[in-house]
Amino acid sequence: MSITNRHEEYQSPLTERYAGKEMCFVFSDQYKFSTWRKLWIALAESQKELGLRAITNDQIEEMRNFQDTINFDTATEYEKKFKHDVMSHIHAYGDQCPMAKPIIHLGATSAYVQDNTDLIQMKEGLHIVLTKLVNIVSVLSNQAIKYKDLATLSFTHFQPAQPTTLGKRICLWMQDFVFDIEEIEMRIKALRFHGVKGTTGTQASFMALFNNDAEKVKRLDALVTKKMGFDSYYSITGQTYSRKIDSQFMFSLAGIAQSASKFSNDMRLLQHLKEVEEPFEEEQVGSSAMAYKRNPMRCERITSIARYVLCNSLNPAFTAASQWFERTLDDSANKRVSIPEAFLAIDGILNIVLNVVSGLNVYPVVINRHLADELPFLITENILMAAVNADGDRQTLHEKIRRHAMEASRKVKEEGGKNDLLERIGKDPSFARIKSNLKEISDPSKLVGRAPQQVEEFVSEIIGPILRRYTHLTAKKLIPTLNV
Repeated sequence: MSITNRHEEYQSPLTERYAGKEMCFVFSDQYKFSTWRKLWIALAESQKELGLRAITNDQIEEMRNFQDTINFDTATEYEKKFKHDVMSHIHAYGDQCPMAKPIIHLGATSAYVQDNTDLIQMKEGLHIVLTKLVNIVSVLSNQAIKYKDLATLSFTHFQPAQPTTLGKRICLWMQDFVFDIEEIEMRIKALRFHGVKGTTGTQASFMALFNNDAEKVKRLDALVTKKMGFDSYYSITGQTYSRKIDSQFMFSLAGIAQSASKFSNDMRLLQHLKEVEEPFEEEQVGSSAMAYKRNPMRCERITSIARYVLCNSLNPAFTAASQWFERTLDDSANKRVSIPEAFLAIDGILNIVLNVVSGLNVYPVVINRHLADELPFLITENILMAAVNADGDRQTLHEKIRRHAMEASRKVKEEGGKNDLLERIGKDPSFARIKSNLKEISDPSKLVGRAPQQVEEFVSEIIGPILRRYTHLTAKKLIPTLNV
């Protein structure tokens, strides 16, 4: 069967629907193979700077001229012949650079371009992820302050619990993303370059090139590392850098998936309650059958892709556990799929999260009604304490409240009636001394503890320093649109 257009072959939803253009480019063939060429140029430049006379300025200049002009078709034909991607691109580059062809990849092994490029891509990917996390936290911090005083029903076990505020709940979401920011910062800081290590990591080929001058070989490693934008390199490697690095990075991305999924699940529940909803566009269709529906499709998508990232994070872990001695090749096919897709998936998730938090629809009237429905039950202990302080008998009053509460609950559940517990207590002579205080006792703003102050403190003390540190990342607002 011949394929005549892109609609007749599989297209990844990660690139077609979810991930942004910037992240897609970082893991594109153009970025990958132009980075290979940058690495070959950096290697040749450094070798020449250290006195390798076999390399000339004309050869390096020729290589620079074709750094980003990849002859993909030629490389594809070579790979059919060699069954080796690095060799195919060495020959394709050599065809464009006949003067430089003899010195391209001099002393290096395939991992020189493959592993170093992987690390460069992951570094760039992490910076994109960090930018979006910071912007999400920035938007959420504004929402938290806006709703810091809006009392809302809290839940434990998804059962009504003590009141909190919507701003405080938003801070719970933010805190998870702050943990992710701290994790990504740590990964970026700790990331090093694979460097120039040779076939089994001993640098033997480079020792031969430089007549066993160990100091020059060390300087070669440092020079190439600096030219490629890294401060340091892994001093010990096999042919490849330890695959534990990939595993650590993927678990960091999985942590973001956890935070996003928790947020999206909360949002889905809130949308069911009609208290808070994700954005819904004017011509958006919620259901092909039920025209009235406003399904939380954005948050469902977050949950769905997050599940993929969580499962995918095990791939690098199994790869790291399965390596033999200085290297095996059973990492390659898995690695070229699992790592890019993890970054693309996380990018897609963060795009949706940013879209949702930037367009939250909050319905205070519904929030107040739900709180009012449950509030009489939630303040029974407060009523009991006030009545005891007014010279009441604790045990007698407890029993009366219990009976009133059971009857009010029965009326709500069996008759669909209003929760009239406060009215019942107000009519009971045993509570006559505090009847005038019942309204004050049931004021939601008096029942949320320090929630408003906690929001202010969290935004000021935790979020503030992050946003000041990354002003350059929030200066240009990201546009939270979705591809589909």
